[in-house]
Amino acid sequence: MKMEKAAEGPSAFGSRASPKNVWEDGLRRGKLLYQRCTRCECAVFFPRVLCPACGSDQLEWQESCGCGTLYAATIVRSSRSDPYNVVLVDLAEGFRMMGTVADVRDRDLVVGATVTARVAWRGDNAPPVVFDLT
Repeated sequence: MKMEKAAEGPSAFGSRASPKNVWEDGLRRGKLLYQRCTRCECAVFFPRVLCPACGSDQLEWQESCGCGTLYAATIVRSSRSDPYNVVLVDLAEGFRMMGTVADVRDRDLVVGATVTARVAWRGDNAPPVVFDLT
């Protein structure tokens, strides 16, 4: 994923598309989108209608480069499924998101490791974002 400004999405109020729908549409196009407040410059994720830092409705859609650092990781074990990891990643643009690291042994999940995001297709729903160790 390259760092570039995404196509302008709808503004927070008076739009027909919700922020969640714009974000999911970006995923379907293979883009990891986030919002940036034009008033205070705060990176905003998960998509919202108001900036959580200053309350402004002036949020602009941007595309993340997908590069980040592993902030935290855990392994979920259940009798109903195979174990899987859940991670928190600090992305280069200044927001944190939850996801999973693909095809990795549990012992290789080290806080501080660099990761790269990618969109993984699974059926017709909005595809999830997964991370790969770099």
